[in-house]
Amino acid sequence: MKDINITTGFSRLDKDQKIDLVASKVPDPELFSQTLHASWHRDPATQKMIDEFSENTLGNYFFPYGIAPNFLINGKMYMVPLVIEESSVVAAASGAAKFWAVRGGFHSEILGLEKIGQVHFSWNGGHELIARHFSEIRKQMFANTSRITANMVKRGGGILNIELVDMTDKIPDYYQVKATFDTRDSMGANFINSCLEEFADTLRDYAAGCIDFSIYSLQVIMSILSNYTPSCLVRTWVEGEIIEDGHHYDDLYTDREFVTRFETGVRIAQVDRYRATTHNKGIYNGIDAVVLATGNDFRAVEACGHAYASRNGEYSSLSKVEISGNTFRFSLEVPMALGTVGGLTHLHPLAKLSLQLLGNPDATELMMIASAAGLANNYSAVKSLVTKGIQKGHMKMHLLNILNVYQATDEEKKQTVEFFKHEKVSHSAVSGFLDSIRG
Repeated sequence: MKDINITTGFSRLDKDQKIDLVASKVPDPELFSQTLHASWHRDPATQKMIDEFSENTLGNYFFPYGIAPNFLINGKMYMVPLVIEESSVVAAASGAAKFWAVRGGFHSEILGLEKIGQVHFSWNGGHELIARHFSEIRKQMFANTSRITANMVKRGGGILNIELVDMTDKIPDYYQVKATFDTRDSMGANFINSCLEEFADTLRDYAAGCIDFSIYSLQVIMSILSNYTPSCLVRTWVEGEIIEDGHHYDDLYTDREFVTRFETGVRIAQVDRYRATTHNKGIYNGIDAVVLATGNDFRAVEACGHAYASRNGEYSSLSKVEISGNTFRFSLEVPMALGTVGGLTHLHPLAKLSLQLLGNPDATELMMIASAAGLANNYSAVKSLVTKGIQKGHMKMHLLNILNVYQATDEEKKQTVEFFKHEKVSHSAVSGFLDSIRG
C-alpha cells in the first residue's frame, strides 16, 4: 500500500496555524492566505460567531444575496431575499412575481405541520408480545419526555403521537417507534432528537425490567428524526384567465395556445423522470434561495421534496397545471420543514435581517413565501422553455460572468453588453467580440 500522510492534531491548531498549513498545499500559499483573510467579517465578534457555526473554519465563502420584489402572497406584498449564485434565478423570480402580482398574486395554504422521528430497534420476541406491552411503554415515553416538551407544549406544540411499527417483513426482528411532532416555529431537529433518545432509554429500561421480556433480546439501533415530512405540507398556486385570441401570457402565442403548450411542458415532467429532475431543480432554485437566506437547512428541505416527488413509485413533477374552461391554474404542493426561531435564524446576521425584511414571519408564513418563490421560478422556466427557449434569457444574465472570465475592463463590459442586446450570447461569441474590440 502506498504511504499516506495523515494530518493529526489539526483541530487543535489556532486559526492562523491552520491557514498556514493548508496554504502550504497549494501553488500560491500567499494568495490563498490573503484570499481567506480578505473574506473575514470586518467585525471580529461577528467573525468569531460565524467561525463557531462549524468546525475548522478558515474563512467565509460568499454567495450573492439578492432581492426579488413584488411577491404578492395571500394579499400581502413581500420583497423576498434570495441567496443563490446561479444567473437568471433572481430575475426569473422577480419577473414571475411582477406578472402575477397584477393578476391576483400567489395563493397559499398550509396542509399540515407534522414532523416525524423514529427509534429503530431489533426485537426477537415477536410482534404480539411487544404490542401487548406497548401501551404502557408509550405512556412512560410521554411521561419521561415531559421535562423536554414542557416549553413546546406551552407554545401549542409537542409530541402528537407515538406508535409501534413492525418492519420484520423488510428486515428480520426490525421494529420502529415512530413519533409525530409539532414543533411550532422551530425546525425542531434538536427537540425531536432529544425526545427520541429519551424514548430509546425508556424502551431499554422497560425491556430490562419486564419479566416477560427476560428471555428475549431488545437492542436499540439508532434514534433520529426523519427529514421526510410528507404531512408538513404547503400548497401554493396562481390562477389566471384565458382570453380567446388574446395575448395575456405571451406575445408569440394566444392564451389558449400558450396554456396548452405550458400544460404539455408540465405533463412531460410528470411522466418522464429525466425531465422531472431538471423541472424540480428549477423549483428548488427559488425554494433553496429563500431557505438559505433565512438560515434554514436547504439540504433537508430539498431531500424531503425529492422523496415526496417519488412517493407514488415514480419520480415526477412537484407542480401541476389545471385548465378548466377559461381558467388556467398552476400549482405546487411541497413538504417543507422550516423554522423562524432557533438555529442560525437569529444568529447569522443576514438571516436575521432577512426575516425582518419579510416581516418576521412565523414558520407557516415562511413556508408559503418559500414555496411561492419556487413556483415563480418554475413558471418562468417552463414559460421560457415552451416559448423562446431557455438559453436566450439565461445566457444574457450569464454575460457578466463570461466577461469576468475573460477579465474584461469596465469599458469592454459596457461595449459588450450593448452589442449583445440583440445578439445570441455564447462563450465563443463573447470571446470573438472582445478580440475584435481589443484589436
